[in-house]
Amino acid sequence: MTSVAEHLPDTVEYAASTPDVALPYRELGLKPDEYDRIVDLLGRRPTAAELAMYSVMWSEHCSYKSSKQHLRQFGDKTTDAMRRHLLVGIGENAGVVDIGQGWAVTFKVESHNHPSYVEPYQGAATGVGGIVRDIISMGARPVAVMDQLRFGAVDHPDTARVVHGVVAGVAGYGNCLGLPNIGGEVDFDPSYQGNPLVNALCLGVLRHEDIHLANASGAGNKVVLFGARTGGDGIGGASILASETFEGGMPAKRPSVQVGDPFMEKVLIECCLELYAAGVVEGIQDLGAAGISCATSELASNGDGGMHVDLEKVLLRDPTLTAGEILMSESQERMMAVVAPDKLEAFLAIAARWDVESAVIGEVTGTGRLTIDHHGHRIVDVDPRTVAHEGPVYDRPYARPAWQDTLNADSAAALPRPATGEELRAQVLALVGSPNLASKAWVTDQYDRYVQGNTALAQPDDAGVIRVDETTGLGVALSTDANGRFTKLDPYAGAQQALAEAYRNVATVGARPLAVTDCLNFGSPEDPDAMWQLVQAITGLADACRELGVPVTGGNVSLYNGTGEPGQLDSSINPTPVVGVLGVLDDVARATPSGWTRPGLSVLLLGTTAAELDGSAWADVVHHHLGGLPPRVDLAAERALAEVLVAAAADGVAHAAHDLATGGLAQSLADAALRFGVGVSVDLTDVAARDGVDLATLLFAETGARALVAVAPDQEARISDRCAAHGVAVAKIGTTGGDGEPSLTVTGAFRLPLHELEETSAATLPRYFG
Repeated sequence: MTSVAEHLPDTVEYAASTPDVALPYRELGLKPDEYDRIVDLLGRRPTAAELAMYSVMWSEHCSYKSSKQHLRQFGDKTTDAMRRHLLVGIGENAGVVDIGQGWAVTFKVESHNHPSYVEPYQGAATGVGGIVRDIISMGARPVAVMDQLRFGAVDHPDTARVVHGVVAGVAGYGNCLGLPNIGGEVDFDPSYQGNPLVNALCLGVLRHEDIHLANASGAGNKVVLFGARTGGDGIGGASILASETFEGGMPAKRPSVQVGDPFMEKVLIECCLELYAAGVVEGIQDLGAAGISCATSELASNGDGGMHVDLEKVLLRDPTLTAGEILMSESQERMMAVVAPDKLEAFLAIAARWDVESAVIGEVTGTGRLTIDHHGHRIVDVDPRTVAHEGPVYDRPYARPAWQDTLNADSAAALPRPATGEELRAQVLALVGSPNLASKAWVTDQYDRYVQGNTALAQPDDAGVIRVDETTGLGVALSTDANGRFTKLDPYAGAQQALAEAYRNVATVGARPLAVTDCLNFGSPEDPDAMWQLVQAITGLADACRELGVPVTGGNVSLYNGTGEPGQLDSSINPTPVVGVLGVLDDVARATPSGWTRPGLSVLLLGTTAAELDGSAWADVVHHHLGGLPPRVDLAAERALAEVLVAAAADGVAHAAHDLATGGLAQSLADAALRFGVGVSVDLTDVAARDGVDLATLLFAETGARALVAVAPDQEARISDRCAAHGVAVAKIGTTGGDGEPSLTVTGAFRLPLHELEETSAATLPRYFG
C-alpha cells in the first residue's frame, strides 16, 4: 500500500483514483469509523488536505460531538420570556444581549486548558487573545476580560511553573491590549495537577445596529485573510490538544502551542472596528481553533452558497508549510472577512492604514461547495456543512459512578467541630489563610483593572462592574463562579450552585441578572463516569436557568481533563462547570461594594443557615475531607434575595453587601472587614438559635441564598420591610467599627485583629510563588 507522501500534491483527482492510499488519520485523532464516514461523504478517500480539515473540525474541541445532543437543553428550555433581551443567542461567535438605551453587550467564556499545561505563558495569553477576537467578530469593542484559573496542589513541585506562566500570560496579553481584568477565580486542588483550567472571558460593547454575524453570502464577494501571517505555531493546537488526554507522554502528533502577539491584536481590534464603521465588510470571522479550516468551512456553511480559496495566496511566515499545515495552523491574530468587490479597495486601504497585512485568497461562489486549490491543484472539494456542522454526534454511554454512593455517604456531619472560642478563632484564621480563600492580590496586582476608566468595581468585589454609557451611567456587572467540590458530590446540584452564586454576586453589587455564559470543564467523554457528570451538570444548569429566567447565550465545553484510570474516584478533575452571569445597572455610581468603609453601620444577615458543611472549605481546610452532599439549592430563595439586593442598591439603602459562599459567614465577615480595613463586632447568639444551628455551623456552613448587607441604622426598618415583602429572613447581627484596634469580633467567642487577618491572608500566595 502506498502512502500519500509518495505522490504530491495529493489532489482530489488523484484521491479518487487511489482508494487504497494510506492516510494517517489515527495520528490526527480520527477513529476508524469516523474516517470511513468521511470516505462515504466524499464518495472517495479524502485528500491529505481534506483529512487535515476534517480531523481538526471533527475534534471534540471544535465539533462538541460528545456533548452536542445534551447542550440542546439550553435552547429547548429557553422560554419566550427569557429571549426578551436576547439579540443573538447560541450558535454564533458570542451571544449579544440588549441592555437598554440602544446599547448591547456581547460576552463569552472559553477554555485554553491543555495548551496552558504544555506551555503556560503562551497557552494562557492566546486564550485571552482568542476570546477577544470572538467578541470583535460580533462588531463589538472589547471593554473587559476576566479569567477563571484552577491549578494543582499549591505545594506540588510543578504548580509554580504553571501558575507563574499562566498568570503572566493572562496579564501580559490583557495589559498590552489595554483591557481591564475585572474579576475571576484562582483555586487550587490536587485534582487539577496535570490538567489546569484556564478559562477566559471577554465582554464587548456595541450599539444594536452594529451587530455583525459571520457568514459567506453573495456570489462574487471576496474572501480576505488579514492580520498576522500564518506560521507553524499551533498546528492543530487547541483543536487536538483539547480533544486528547496526556496519557502515554502525549501522542506523536503533539502540536506546538500558539504564540501570541498582543500588539498585533490591538491594531487588529481598531482595524476591524473601522472596517465595520465604514461599512466595507459583509462579515468577519476570527481564526482560532482549527484556523483556516474552521473559518472557511464555517463561513461557507453559514452562508447561502459556497466558497473557493487559492491557498497559495495565504501570506506565510514559514514558506515550508504544506497545504495541510496551512489549513490546520492556529497562528494567532488573524481574521477572515467577506467583502463585496466594489468595497474591496476601501477595505484594503483601511487595513493598510493600520499597517495590517491582508490578502484576497478567494471568493464566495454559488456552488454550495468549499473548494481549495494550491498552486493550481484542487486539494479540497467538500460540502462545507459536513466539515463545520454535520460532524459525528455521539450518544456516549454514561452511568452514575460506582463510587458515588460511598462518597455521598461520607458526610462532614461526623467531623469534630470547634468546642471553644479559641478553637473557633484558630479555624477562622486557618480558612482566611488557606490558598483558595486567601488574598489573590499576588495575582490580581499583575492585572490592570482600571485601564480605560470605565471600571466601577473589580476584584475583590463580588462582581466586576463596567460603565457602558458615560452620559447616563448605564453599565453591566459580571461574575463567574464554579465549585468543583460541590459538583463532584452532585453534578446536577453543583452546576446549579455555580449559577446561583454568580447570580447572587451580580445581584449583590446591585445589578439585575440578565444572561449566562458557561465553560464546562470535565473528564473524558469516553469514561461513563465523567460523561454522567457532564450530562447531569448540563441538565442541572439548564433547569436552573429556566427557573431563574436567565438564558444561556453561548459558551464552551472542555473535555478530556483527566489522566487517571477510568472508573476511579480520581480519574479526572473535579468536574468544574464555570458559569458567568451578566447583569445590568441603570447607573454604575450606585454599584454596591463588598466591604464597609465606615464605623457605625448596622450589619444585617439576609437568609437562613442550615447544617450544610459537606464539601465546605471548612471540611477541606480543617479536616482534608470531601464527602456527603452539597448544600440544597433553593432557586426561589435566590431570586427573592436578588430582588431585595438589587432594590437596596437602586434605593441607595445598601452601603455595602457581600454574598455568603465559600468559607461561609466567617469568610464573608473577614472579607467585608478587610476590604477597607474597618472592623466589625457581631453577636450571633440569636440568629443561631433562630436557625437551630451551633455557632461553628453558623460560621462555616455554605448554605446558599444568603448575604451580608451594611446599612445606616435609620435604614434598618426599610430593608427589613423589603425582606418581609419578599419572604427573605433578616436579622441584625452586629455593627461596623468597634472600640480600639479594628478587629473581627464574635461576642462570647473570639476577637481577631484585622492586621492579623490581613497578614495571614496576604502572605499565603507569595509564600508559595514569590
